[in-house]
Amino acid sequence: MRRLTGHVQHFPWGTTEDIPALLRREPDGTPWAEYWLGAHPGGPTFVEDGASLDEVLRDDPALVGAATRAAFGGRLPFLLKILSAGSPLSLQAHPSREQAEVGYAHESLLGLAVDDPHRSYKDDWPKPEAIVALTPFEGLVGFRDPLKTAGLFEALGVADELASVIGPLRDRRDAPALQEVFLDVLSLDDRRHLVDVVLAAAVENLDAPGDLGVFARTAVELDEHFPGDPGILAALLLNRISLEPGESTMLEAGVMHAYLRGTVVEIMANSDNVMRGGLTRKHIDVDALLQVVNFTPHAPQIHLPEGGDGVYVYPTNFPEFELWLVSPCDGTARPLPRTDSGRIALATSGEFTLTCDHGTVTLHSGDAVFAPADDQVSVSGHGQLFVAASGA
Repeated sequence: MRRLTGHVQHFPWGTTEDIPALLRREPDGTPWAEYWLGAHPGGPTFVEDGASLDEVLRDDPALVGAATRAAFGGRLPFLLKILSAGSPLSLQAHPSREQAEVGYAHESLLGLAVDDPHRSYKDDWPKPEAIVALTPFEGLVGFRDPLKTAGLFEALGVADELASVIGPLRDRRDAPALQEVFLDVLSLDDRRHLVDVVLAAAVENLDAPGDLGVFARTAVELDEHFPGDPGILAALLLNRISLEPGESTMLEAGVMHAYLRGTVVEIMANSDNVMRGGLTRKHIDVDALLQVVNFTPHAPQIHLPEGGDGVYVYPTNFPEFELWLVSPCDGTARPLPRTDSGRIALATSGEFTLTCDHGTVTLHSGDAVFAPADDQVSVSGHGQLFVAASGA
């Protein structure tokens, strides 16, 4: 086992205290948005001897495990993060493996640098993901059924004024309806007054019961951060979800989403590919969006981990990753899951002792280790220990 030090991303939408508190560091007044643990070049993780985890695995690819190596070479296929949102992220979706490989190759042939603001593909990997709430969490995930969204605009009292934009929600079916409306909203610059119409009606319905109140409050909350942005109307096409600590949801490639606020553990394929679709000042590649986004209505599922005796797994179905939670309620030692895979173990609360043939490591909140494949590791302690492994 080797202790890890992750990479902090100070994006403007981050919180100032949540990640520093979890890492047992002093806040410095800047936003701490993400803490990366993995082997992605965009945010290197370092082991205790000063080498990057990526370098360690290149020197000894057997550390990831035979099945992972057969599927992905010697590359660690997952990226584990803590994500803490104090304000909404942009509307975004992520590519499938085939889309990422084709898109990355195309942009490379065009000579676009990896950090070029007009580049959509930072690597050639897909980016399915799953999140587990550490605090109460709010987000927008997947397109709502278009007939239901049309009904919400009607209940808000703005259907007549927005008829030219939202008409397809009733006139067409499912994915074609949503795609047409979404793309129309992205070109609303000459009709921005329609956003004002929606917001004025939303203010009047903030206290409405049920879905209408949630719909209205979402519009007003987004306007606080993106005043008058047409992307607000695009966001209103999505389902709003709320997670309590311990609850999770997973997102396949192509699912449009925007995280609003809260702190989560996030696991994903080892990628930083983001196709933005609104609520951002960054480049929006409409052609890339059309290739990546799944406009089929999607009802997000909320999960609790499965298992017992202090060892649980979160439901995921991706070859790149699997996520476990070790949370013992007694002092009995338990085996660290997935001996066949290289693993990253991250404590988010409590104290844990990890023991293998090579020694013992004690973890407190924010501490992490890499455990190679084939290392038999026992765990004792209390709190929450998240364990990321390959899904292969």
